[in-house]
Amino acid sequence: MTAGGGLSAGVEEAPAPRKRRISPMTYVLIAAGAFVVIALIRTLTGAEDLTSSGTVAAALTAAVPIALAGLGGLWSERAGVINIGLEGMMVLGTFGAGLAGWQWGPWAGVFFGVVLGAVGGLIHAVATVTFGVDHIISGVAITLVAPGLTLFLAKLYFTDTPGGGQKKSPPIPDVPRVSIPGFSSLLGDIEAKHWFLISDLAGVLRGLTTNVSLLTLLAVVLFVFTAWLLWRTPFGLRLRSCGEAPVAAESLGVNVYKYKYAAIVSSGALAGLGGAILAVSSSQFRDQQVAGRGYIGLASMIFGNWRPGGVAAGAGLFGYTDAMQLRGADAVHALLLLLGIALLVLAVFQARARRYGIAGVAAAIGVAFLIWFASTDVLPPELVTAAPYVVTLLVLSLAAQRLRVPKWIGQSYRKGQGG
Repeated sequence: MTAGGGLSAGVEEAPAPRKRRISPMTYVLIAAGAFVVIALIRTLTGAEDLTSSGTVAAALTAAVPIALAGLGGLWSERAGVINIGLEGMMVLGTFGAGLAGWQWGPWAGVFFGVVLGAVGGLIHAVATVTFGVDHIISGVAITLVAPGLTLFLAKLYFTDTPGGGQKKSPPIPDVPRVSIPGFSSLLGDIEAKHWFLISDLAGVLRGLTTNVSLLTLLAVVLFVFTAWLLWRTPFGLRLRSCGEAPVAAESLGVNVYKYKYAAIVSSGALAGLGGAILAVSSSQFRDQQVAGRGYIGLASMIFGNWRPGGVAAGAGLFGYTDAMQLRGADAVHALLLLLGIALLVLAVFQARARRYGIAGVAAAIGVAFLIWFASTDVLPPELVTAAPYVVTLLVLSLAAQRLRVPKWIGQSYRKGQGG
């Protein structure tokens, strides 16, 4: 017994139950089920753009800059530093691509965009790590200053250039694109048959393997590299420890400042790469070109639970809905049916997890979307344009309930504070 007559010192409290992690195979099955539902809706509604190769290609183009911004946020926040300045770092990347791309080619533009993004990350690192400035204040400052700075520089460098102007750069040549020889025509023939599921699969594969930018392949490599480096190497373990328990990491000999600097500068470089790719794929730098993609990348990082695969899935969701509104109103109208079904399925899963409030909200919105789909044939253009943002907000607010935030995120750390 203890001195106060309490329980025996040998009796320990039962550990809190841990949430069961969803296996990768479960995610694969969920994705396969979702694809079957999309194929069925495409067959029933005749909205061929739901799974067409053109839609998939457009979705891939739209998703890559967002995914890289989200990946940059993952690097920074895994080290414990919130990087809400991703938007501004992407803006710096677009300007860097515009300034160097029209003079020395697209690869020089991409490189210079990465450098300027890394400079933005370095400024954020100095402010937050060295001087202990609040992470949000530093990030907002970068986001506010970057558009004004790049607009001033654009007027300075692009006003009298051929094809340029006060708010845009001269045209930037594109990087090479690759396709699998013979594969595209075969898949195109199958896609044109409009067979249930088979043609849908052919359309997706054709969109992913035809006329793919080398910059897209570079983004894929960076995602795989990040997953390996942060979760399979001692460097990644030390970096993630800085976002979980920096005091303990320092006691084991980890230079916390060094790893935080490396993470934040890498974060800015990835965001700058996303901005550079956006400029190169659009053939020039333009003012207001980023248009909130940095914030959407941050949202995709949260939706993805600070994991590379989740970030890619979140960015792909936005890219797909963005491609829908670019393809036409019929596809967005069919998207109402898809979204209604998805929300009802989500409501069932939330009810099984005893989150009855979220389940009720999801079910109510899902039924509303189904009624909307059944009672209308054409959507107003304003709603078509807003579709990507509506879908993203709904998914993020209702589905992201299994988040595991790095424990030290957003907190200032001073060297030796554990002593």
